[in-house]
Amino acid sequence: MALAACLLSKNAKKLKEVAAIAPLSQIVLETDCPYMAPEPNRGRRNSSLNLPYVAEALAQIKGITAEEVIAVTEENAKRLLFRA
Repeated sequence: MALAACLLSKNAKKLKEVAAIAPLSQIVLETDCPYMAPEPNRGRRNSSLNLPYVAEALAQIKGITAEEVIAVTEENAKRLLFRA
């Protein structure tokens, strides 16, 4: 499951519910680049520099630290993209 800046939207209630129950081991973070930059960068071009906002939002939903979200989702992305 890939989560992006739309997770920060006020109207993303269902997505937040899904994110809360989805196993962290099955989640990767993405940007929707160049669209949908998160607050406080709404209206600007999106980039991977905004991933910490998504990580922080997911951390709050899951009740863990952003550092844990980053570490686990980074490993998930490596597993997904660099299968041996």
